Amino acid sequence: MPPIAEVANLAVAFPDPTTGWRHVVDGVTLELMEGEALGVVGESGCGKTLSALAIARLIPEPGRITGGSVRLAGEDVLAADEKRMCALRGAVVGVVFQEPAQALNPVKSVASQVVEAAVLHGGGLTGSQAQELAVTLLSEVGLEEPARVARSFPHQISGGQRQRVLLASALAADPRVLIADEPTSALDTVAQLRMVELLGRLHEARNLSLLFVSHDLGLVGRVVDRIAVLYAGETVEVADRAALLNRPLHPYSVALLETGAFVADAEHTRFPTVPGRVPAARDWGPGCRFAARCPSAFERCRLTRPGMNQLPGHRRVRCFLAGDAEEPGA
Repeated sequence: MPPIAEVANLAVAFPDPTTGWRHVVDGVTLELMEGEALGVVGESGCGKTLSALAIARLIPEPGRITGGSVRLAGEDVLAADEKRMCALRGAVVGVVFQEPAQALNPVKSVASQVVEAAVLHGGGLTGSQAQELAVTLLSEVGLEEPARVARSFPHQISGGQRQRVLLASALAADPRVLIADEPTSALDTVAQLRMVELLGRLHEARNLSLLFVSHDLGLVGRVVDRIAVLYAGETVEVADRAALLNRPLHPYSVALLETGAFVADAEHTRFPTVPGRVPAARDWGPGCRFAARCPSAFERCRLTRPGMNQLPGHRRVRCFLAGDAEEPGA
């Protein structure tokens, strides 16, 4: 069975005053199967959000997709006109955006925004039916007093409530694919866990294909079936959840996993971090983009970009230490 959503060798560029166009994503491949939950992890600047939004062709202007392919429910997203994409958004793919304060219209009620996708996709709802649907959806995403929230405006509810409103809105047209872009980033620890549990319940109850984007490998690991690790605009490892969490193979995956725990001693508590920082696209060299931060890097890593190694168990790793690599871009 083909993937319900697929991004292959994706390249995304933005205008650059020096070079004309600068690629910020170049080498991302993701496959989301029907009914699967896929986690996409990495630090800020790794291309997670752009790669996920490419599925719904929502790359923010003035960015553009310059290479690769994107398919959704068997359709070539890059070949579809905007009218067709409007039909796919909401009905086939729903998106929970990262910043609810920016995604919600401050002068429209919560109820009107929650049911907007259902109305646009031929719901034929009366006013009372739309209100009832909004309350039902808000209740489904775990909001207390859903009728009151439905009557409210975004500024009258908390940040955590706004995030759940976005989730309800994304579910309104009963999509097959749900993209959750950093849905826990603005929440406290308790609210983060509740959001992850909610996503897991919705994934199971609705048989949703879930793409969960996050910088937190530990949170993602609670709900997904597989994990894709992105670094500096490319996929560096893809594996089943248990395999990656128990035995990560790419040095960056190892580092991410180590940052998920804290170290305590008699004097202080510290949280491990990955030394260095994600290189800007202008600083990508000819070799492995993680080489400058990698404790295992050797000369070949700095001179030659590794391709993706296909390993047993449908596992892929972009690292020379994992075996003989294929050609870059594979």
